[in-house]
Formats: sequence, C-alpha cells, structure tokens
Amino acid sequence: MSKLTCISPIDGSIYAQRDIQSVAEVTKKVAAARVAQKQWAATPLAERIRITEAAIAALEAMNDGIVIDLAHLMGRPVRYGGEIGGVKERALHMTSIAEAALAPVVIEENENFSRYIAKQAVGIVLVIAPWNYPFLTAVNCIVPALVAGNAVVLKHSTQTLTAGERFAQAFEQAGLPTGLFTNIFVSHDISSKLLENRTFDFVNFTGSVGGGQQIERAAAGTFVGVGLELGGKDPGYVRADANLDDAVETLIDGAMFNSGQCCCGIERIYVHESLFDEFVAKAKTIVEGYILGNPLEAATTMGPMAHKRFADEVRGQISEALDAGATSVIDRSKFTRDTGQDAYLAPEILINVDHTMRVMKDESFGPVIGIMKVSSDAEAIKLMNDSDFGLSASIWTKDSEAAATIGRQIDTGTIYMNRCDYLDPALCWTGCKDTGRGISLSAFGYDSVTRVKSYHLKKN
Repeated sequence: MSKLTCISPIDGSIYAQRDIQSVAEVTKKVAAARVAQKQWAATPLAERIRITEAAIAALEAMNDGIVIDLAHLMGRPVRYGGEIGGVKERALHMTSIAEAALAPVVIEENENFSRYIAKQAVGIVLVIAPWNYPFLTAVNCIVPALVAGNAVVLKHSTQTLTAGERFAQAFEQAGLPTGLFTNIFVSHDISSKLLENRTFDFVNFTGSVGGGQQIERAAAGTFVGVGLELGGKDPGYVRADANLDDAVETLIDGAMFNSGQCCCGIERIYVHESLFDEFVAKAKTIVEGYILGNPLEAATTMGPMAHKRFADEVRGQISEALDAGATSVIDRSKFTRDTGQDAYLAPEILINVDHTMRVMKDESFGPVIGIMKVSSDAEAIKLMNDSDFGLSASIWTKDSEAAATIGRQIDTGTIYMNRCDYLDPALCWTGCKDTGRGISLSAFGYDSVTRVKSYHLKKN
C-alpha cells in the first residue's frame, strides 16, 4: 500500500508515515458524515458551540506534545510554544459571534407575513490545510464550519501528518458525535478525484498557487464552492515619519519568524531614502543575532525550513539576485549550521535589489528579505502593487490618514498600519489576484460554510 511520508527537517529522517486511503474508503466515511451532519445541524447552536470550545480546550491540553511535534515536523523552535494562543483567539472569537452571524435576516414579521433569509449549513466541508501553521490555518475554517452545523473532513499536508490526528483526538475527547470530524490521508490525485465526484459541498484550501489551480480544475463544473488562500509577497513600507525602531523590529520579525514560512509574512520592504541606511544597519544587527540550529534546543531562535527543497528554492533566489547585482548585508559566517546541504538556511538581507529579480517578485517563503530605497509614497505604491499577489501590506507612519489613503491604492485584502503578520479574527481574511479568493474569519467567515435560504410565509 502506498504511503504518505513526512521527512523531518531536523535530520532528514522519516518522522511519520501513513497509508494512503482510497477514493472508496473516503467516500464511505463521507457517507457516514452526511448522516451525522443532518442531526448535528438540528442540534441547538449553544450545544454546537459548547462541544467546539471543549475541543479547543482539549487541544490546549495537548500543547506540550504538539510543540515537540511541530519541531520534528516542520522545524519550528520549541521556545515559541506552538500555536495554541492564536488558535484559541481565533476559535473563541468565532464561537462568540456565532449567534449573531448565523441569525436570520428578518424582512417582515406580522400577522400576515413572515419573510426572512436564513443561513443553512452547506453539508460536508473539506479543509485542505498547509504545513506552515498546521493548527492556526486549519482552525480558521474548522471552527465556523462545525459551529454552523456542518460535518468537516480534514486533509492535512504530508509535512504535518500528525496535526489532523491531534484535531481528531480533541474533538473525540470533547464529545463531538461520531462522523462529524474525519481526518483523511490521501494523495493529490485522490483529492482531485474526490472533488471531481462532488464528494464535498465546500472546499477550503490554503497552499500554493499551483495547488489552488489544481483544486479549481478538479472542482470545475461541480458547482461546489471553493475558498482559496494562496499566499503572498507582502510588502512593508516605511515612511519618513515612521518610528524607525518599531518598524525595523516588527518588519524584520515579520520577515524571519518561522524561518520566513508565513502566508502573510513580510517578503519585501521599501524604506524612505532618509531612513534607509539606518533601517538596514538596525536590521542587520537583529538578524545577525539569530541562532540557527536544532529547534529542539531552547537556545535556537531560528530552526530549519520545513524541507530541503524549500530551502533550495530560497537559495536559488538569493544566488540569482547576487549574480544580478544585489548585495548581501549579512555575515553568513555567523550561521555555521547552514552547510547548503539540508533544510537549515541562514537568514539573508539583500540591498541593491530591484523588481527584475525573483526575490522581489516570486513568493520566497523563507528567511530572506530584499530592501529597496524609495523617495515618495507614489513610488512605494507603484512598487507594492507590482506583484501578482495581494494578501496584505504594512505601512509604517505616524499619520493614520496617510496610511488609509495609501491603503486604498494598494491591491491587497488587508492593510496594516504599524504592525504586520497578524490575523485579527474580527476582520475578514481575504486576498486578491494570485492570492486567491474567498473569506475566512470574522462574521463574513460564516458565509463560506453556509448557504442562504429564503422563507416567504403567507399566514392568511
């Protein structure tokens, strides 16, 4: 039987393997889920919320083990404590707004007519989750889907095979009825076949542009809703009036945290010419203070990338940029763990870069940042928009009106002022261009996992 295999970036060893399930096996599980979902949708909302919140508490109780797991699976240092803080913030916000978000819209209510628009669960929701934040990204859809009355099927990344099992354990401990949460292990080809067969009623995918295109092709003609969050090339812009220390500290952390493997991480920075040299000098000091090493060691502040092939892609972008005239700022001799032969990659800052270089145009998804000098808002706006992606942008200034004015001219789903790399669960998470389509989080996040149904009841 074919298997899915997770190679640990710590040492290249096999960390987890699972048998690939067939189309028939998954179809059987989904059939059972459909039966369970009908009763679940009829369960009072308060009870659905209670069980979902209990599952999050159960997941929190597993966190010590999950932190170790994440280090082995995708290289995140144990010192950062995993993802449970963000998981709780997002999940509990979504449960707290559920009653209002799912309430019917009443058009008319009197002795003659009752007219309203209700929100009804779509049925079976497939969540295809990525490896970089295996719990944070998955919870964005899992929680609202279950709270809204759906059954959920989770297909996690091969790199984070055990994450779905953790979710399954948590929901079982919380008392979620059997069949409402199903964790599956399937290949890309089988995933596509299941979509072509209209096995699910909504698909939420977080991953690469190529993966999103494959999902859309597989679902074409089925009329099943698809939500796609496909990453970005998120810019930061430091205006002349910015608080320089805050800007450097936050933007560099936004570029380098999790070894740069963040969907909304900062991937390119534009700094007003009056601050450029000082910004670069401060950034160099911060980055050269990182400790690249084994993520299981408490001293490590930067672990390996999740896989050697990811590190090699970033190495290629850096090498091409240097060959084209870019200048490295970082003393790479400080990062002896980077031998160029595995997933351990030294962080890099590049200057003298431009938009002919892939490092400033293609998604890097690694610990590298290019920094360019700009002379005006207009120049910065033009460069920020010169991207195939449109997830978020970060503007650093003391002038909130200027930030809003600039933000209206930037093609992204989210605009930050004086912060970055954060998902506010009260705001919708969305994007444009090659970042994909669809919405998660906020009250709007319930729209993807429900369908509207109109009632026109004439009483007399």
